[in-house]
Amino acid sequence: MASTLRSNYVPIFVMLPLGVVNVNNVFEDPETLEKQLKKLKEIGVDGIMVDVWWGLIENKGPKQYEWAAYRSLFELVVKIGLKIQAIMSFHQCGGNVGDIVTIPLPKWVLAIGDKVPDIFYTNRSGTRNPEYLSLGVDNENLFQGRTPVQIYSDYMKSFKNAMADIFEAGHITDVEVGLGPAGELRYSSYPETQGWKFPGIGEFQCYDKYLKADFKAAATKAGHPEWDLPDNAGTYNDTPGDTEFFATNGTYRTEKGKSFLTWYSNKLIEHGDQILEEANKVFNGTKTRLAAKVSGIHWWFNDQSHAAELTAGYYNLDDRDGYRPLARMLTRHYGTLDFTCLEMKDSEQPETAKSGPQELVQQVLSAGWREVIDVAGENALSRYDATAYNQMLLNVRPNGVSKEGERKPKMSALTYLRLSEDLFTTENFSLFASFVKKMHADLDYVPNIIDLTPLERSKPKIPIEKLLEAATPKLEPFPWDSETDLPVESS
Repeated sequence: MASTLRSNYVPIFVMLPLGVVNVNNVFEDPETLEKQLKKLKEIGVDGIMVDVWWGLIENKGPKQYEWAAYRSLFELVVKIGLKIQAIMSFHQCGGNVGDIVTIPLPKWVLAIGDKVPDIFYTNRSGTRNPEYLSLGVDNENLFQGRTPVQIYSDYMKSFKNAMADIFEAGHITDVEVGLGPAGELRYSSYPETQGWKFPGIGEFQCYDKYLKADFKAAATKAGHPEWDLPDNAGTYNDTPGDTEFFATNGTYRTEKGKSFLTWYSNKLIEHGDQILEEANKVFNGTKTRLAAKVSGIHWWFNDQSHAAELTAGYYNLDDRDGYRPLARMLTRHYGTLDFTCLEMKDSEQPETAKSGPQELVQQVLSAGWREVIDVAGENALSRYDATAYNQMLLNVRPNGVSKEGERKPKMSALTYLRLSEDLFTTENFSLFASFVKKMHADLDYVPNIIDLTPLERSKPKIPIEKLLEAATPKLEPFPWDSETDLPVESS
């Protein structure tokens, strides 16, 4: 019976502040963090998640890695007895929701961008976004003798070597590989730095010369050399109905529109697949899991166009599953799908946004479980209330706890966003402690609940056609209870 109860235990991690290692690559306040981490440990938190910023580590020049600050941080976390989820953060910090720190890409990379601005994602009006390198240059030798894919691989090798003893001791349970803006496998379709505001539909980000040429080659191969990238998809803060592309029976429903959306979303899948294969080459044999984060773009989910998802690269429609092909791609790398917006309820969103966070979560989690991969997740915005905690608990165990002999869907882990002074106020921390207990299915903390076997080598590449077979027919999500069976009670 004990093992059945333990099977309901879901580990909980807490995301560290964005600037825990500051913009000068200094771990500046270990004393305060140590006190906070000890408090987390006392209530049974399993571990922490932290961004490992490319813009800090390799800022001075190619392959000039500086790991001292992160070594100190990781050693402190290990000393306290918490596990580590490390994010390979190949994106800029700053410009996304909740960013209160600015950490650009390495300065030598930005200098290349000054001369070759097409290395960055570009919208139709030609505005560049320096928060992440365009996937169009993944294999372009533009970076002092290396391609971005090689740069990311070298960085991960250096990280593994710098933390070799910590990996060996099993303290780093997850390496989440940053694959786009905010570390998410998506295009930079809704940048606040360019004036986007919720719930704008966003813009396609494929107008750099490399992706333009790639699309033209794909269109020509498909027998339509006359096709160009969309010129009728609107601007960041439009609604679907403002545009020809996303309007009812708009361009997205035509042969030309479908061809473009297939190309645009396939490029994203291939980008994630290639970099995760490099990550697997680096980390296979270690007792860690690889993860990829998918963005919770819930606005316009209940519009037939799903416009905001489409501009981000998720080709998801009422008759096409845009997430299951991503999940299928992850299967070959033994990867975890990390999703967000787990705390959100439809009723909390403005009606005009046609949001469906609950249905979106159910669709994406179901896609992962159908492909038999681990599914983890996090909240999108900081919350300290029972309503948010109970929505997360419901998504973690959608059909409640399993009794003897049952096998119910369950998330593999949850990361709470994020550690802050607000979390440690008396009322907030008391409620959070209760949430941690409910995540653990009312069990006491179990030290070795995350018992990993060495990461296996990636399986053979799955042809894109096979991945896309997962898109149709679009299946109904798994059934979800209306509320969690282990609720947090607000005081």
